Amino acid sequence: MTIDLGDDPDGSGPLDATLVRSASPGTVTAGAVLYVHGFTDYFFNADLAAHFTDRGFAFYALDLRRCGRSMNDHRPHYTTDLAEYDVELTAALDVITAETDAAGAPRRIVVAAHSTGGLTTSLWLDRLRRTDADRHRSIGGLLLNSPWFDLQGEPVLRTAPVGWALRALAAVSPTRELPRELSGAYGESLHASAHGRWSYDLRLKPLGGFPVTFGWIAAVREGHRRLHRGIDIGVPALVLRSDRTRFAGHYTPDVDTADCVLDVRQIAQWSGALGRRVWAVAVPGARHDVFLSLDEPRRRAYAEVDTWLDTDIVPPVSTDGAVHLEGADQ
Repeated sequence: MTIDLGDDPDGSGPLDATLVRSASPGTVTAGAVLYVHGFTDYFFNADLAAHFTDRGFAFYALDLRRCGRSMNDHRPHYTTDLAEYDVELTAALDVITAETDAAGAPRRIVVAAHSTGGLTTSLWLDRLRRTDADRHRSIGGLLLNSPWFDLQGEPVLRTAPVGWALRALAAVSPTRELPRELSGAYGESLHASAHGRWSYDLRLKPLGGFPVTFGWIAAVREGHRRLHRGIDIGVPALVLRSDRTRFAGHYTPDVDTADCVLDVRQIAQWSGALGRRVWAVAVPGARHDVFLSLDEPRRRAYAEVDTWLDTDIVPPVSTDGAVHLEGADQ
């Protein structure tokens, strides 16, 4: 489904987002999932969709504006404000709610997101809780897969003077690209053309990633600052990450069993900023995208998801039909 977003304020033509669906809501018993990708990414993991549909969830995934199937001729993944994505996230939520209601399925929507998408959706749910309680009541939980909660690298990069300089550069040259060497280590660990097992469109997810602009990184850092002040997503959360980080300029077998994109210590540090009920789990040997890991850590990641769903999201039903809510957050 194409979600029309009107003309790009930057003058590069019409914008849209793309919502894909794996199973008809008429076949579900547990609710629905809305999945959101990260930077240099789009939805392609059919195994992830199948895991949820096998559990009775309708599965949807959203390619955000200027990303993936919605990239068109725009600058890939460009934005100067993560709140810009609220429009398509809310539109997708409305589509899912309408379809699940029409099918008589439970109005229990789990938002799932990876990397930058984890930051974007966390901030969106906090805003939704404060400004649109009716829509927020449709959300049952938030599942985060290695969310980007802070800027990795040397501590000096996170100091106030660097932040001021970044914001100043973003204000005058938002589309200017940061000078950096693009590492293909992570992409090569994943794609079947190199050292991985996964097949996906390299035009939409290139091995070395897309260039980073000053406007985009300033938007991400503003999102980090908001998160670090503490937010409240208002629903139970599960945060999955690897148990170690291994940054690499080129592919080595070590990157198959570690996060080579983000510092997992920062994910652990800031997971508690999401709200009142957060499960934070380190999956030994997982990649940056834990659901694209080698067989054993991927199996463990799915087992953690199932435990969380059974405990916090889909309450057990007793023999008399009563639903027990002692694990719920609202």
